[in-house]
Amino acid sequence: MVTIEAVNEIALRAGEVVLRHYQARDTWVREKEDGSPVTGVDLAAEAIIRDGLMGLDDTIPYISEERALPEYEERRGWSRYWLVDPLDGTKEFINRTDEFTVNIAMIEHGEPVLGVVVAPASGLLFYARKGAGAWKQESGASPQRLRSTLSDPSEALRIVESRSHPSPALESFLKPFTIKERVKSGSSLKFCVVADGRADVYPRLGPTMEWDVAAGDCVYRNSGSPEPHPGTLRYNKPSLLNPSFVIGLSPGTYTIP
Repeated sequence: MVTIEAVNEIALRAGEVVLRHYQARDTWVREKEDGSPVTGVDLAAEAIIRDGLMGLDDTIPYISEERALPEYEERRGWSRYWLVDPLDGTKEFINRTDEFTVNIAMIEHGEPVLGVVVAPASGLLFYARKGAGAWKQESGASPQRLRSTLSDPSEALRIVESRSHPSPALESFLKPFTIKERVKSGSSLKFCVVADGRADVYPRLGPTMEWDVAAGDCVYRNSGSPEPHPGTLRYNKPSLLNPSFVIGLSPGTYTIP
């Protein structure tokens, strides 16, 4: 059986490489075919993660942002697989905001059942496994259990929003609510900010890919107390592009524009 501790160790190793290049400012940057940036660090972290996960169990299929995506006809028969973003928040990495992450998730039957998010620049590790809760660990400290509840939409809310993707749709979504605070964050850390209680709601009203969100989604779902939060996102779709989503509120208490 693959243990969460083993996956944490792989993600932390990748995070060390990412941080070393970040501090040295020595990586190249180029534009991919879809216009998004990729760096040499993405590929270095990808190699560490893939080798590490294949060493744990080489029978589990593997999807990463930095590798060719298998056709749906092949993927649709998978009962479980790895879903990886070796450097989520490449724009944050390039712009030096410190808000980039290494993301590893395991998907079973369309649901994230294991998720690890490493934030190398801040020394944070978030991890979760279905049935075992969600946890946060700071460098050198003991892990802390995360417990979050769904917010009351009639109360003043703390909203976490993207630092890199401003959205007119977000302003439309927020009109019915009283906003107490707007917390800016990058990458999959937005899920973790809700899971650890620094924000109440994360509305994402722009495009994401499955590998962008799976690990953070797993951390958020399993931070639910007393029961895991319901998930609105499904994985291993014919297209890995996600619809808009909201976490932190019960379905039916909001309207997506």
